Amino acid sequence: MSGMSGVIEKNIKAYDKKAGDYENTLDGRLTEKFKNLLVANMSVNDGDAVLDVACGNGALLSKIARVKNIRGFGIDISPQMIAQAGIRNGGFHFAVGGCDKIPFETASMNIVTVCAAYHHFPDVGAFAREAERVLRPGGSLYIAEISLPAVFRHIANVFMPLLNTGDVKIYSTGDITRNLSNAGFALVKSVKTGFVQIIQLQKTEFL
Repeated sequence: MSGMSGVIEKNIKAYDKKAGDYENTLDGRLTEKFKNLLVANMSVNDGDAVLDVACGNGALLSKIARVKNIRGFGIDISPQMIAQAGIRNGGFHFAVGGCDKIPFETASMNIVTVCAAYHHFPDVGAFAREAERVLRPGGSLYIAEISLPAVFRHIANVFMPLLNTGDVKIYSTGDITRNLSNAGFALVKSVKTGFVQIIQLQKTEFL
């Protein structure tokens, strides 16, 4: 395995293994804070179509659905995670798929979310273009991601390729917003709490 395909295979293997008991894994416990902060900083309306990219077992969509009556959609490259998401979230639509080729129609979503997964994406530019494509004009993109000071981020990024967890790179708020702005998004707000950053962007290109 090498390059992008190697990263994808590592991610599938790691998360298929965790799918059945994800909440009780170290990842599951750590990402609970990301999910709660993301929901607290989202603006959602009843009836919104919400797509969670790298949705895992659908836990984030479940949390959002407790607040508003959404139409939920999720994709993940782990077949076992998608199986769990379907079991736990009846009425929502889930599909196995990657961030670079989202299997939903153009301009079909009001909101796209990414929770504690952006650092796993092998091609963040392709994700940005796909997120812009599936969002309706004026739609929102929310990203909850790791936030580290520059020196620690640099050290982490040196060692990430050596791990078998499928992690690619930790990004600053500026890195993320620059990537998304190139695809037609404008920054709405960013919030940092401890090691978590929440970034809200809006699709600015009208069809």
